[in-house]
Amino acid sequence: MAERKPFLLRTDPALLEALQRWADEELRSLNGQIEYLLRQALQREGRLKPPPVKRKPPE
Repeated sequence: MAERKPFLLRTDPALLEALQRWADEELRSLNGQIEYLLRQALQREGRLKPPPVKRKPPE
């Protein structure tokens, strides 16, 4: 697993509450939901390469 770096995020309480509800609905942690959304936005804008596709070896 890649190394993770902690950082402090200051945000509006209403935004945080909405993110927490969304995370709960998708069975993610709040941190996981924020990371998921950031990754999606970065990939959509072409600023982050998509993860490599894991292929099964031929049988």
